[in-house]
Amino acid sequence: MAKVEIIVGGMSCGMCQSAVQEALSGVEGVAEAAVDLEGGRATVVFDEGATSLDSLRAAVEDAGFDVE
Repeated sequence: MAKVEIIVGGMSCGMCQSAVQEALSGVEGVAEAAVDLEGGRATVVFDEGATSLDSLRAAVEDAGFDVE
């Protein structure tokens, strides 16, 4: 398992936070996703054999947010 922190831009409320968390949690291979609204960060624990950092970034972007 790998752990990565992703900087997420564009979150302004609890619904944004939930949307990012849901998007990341829905990626196959993600074991844990925690989103910090105030810090603008998401911490993700995932199986590198099942998904990649690029897939995690794409999930956040597909949800309508920026990855920095």
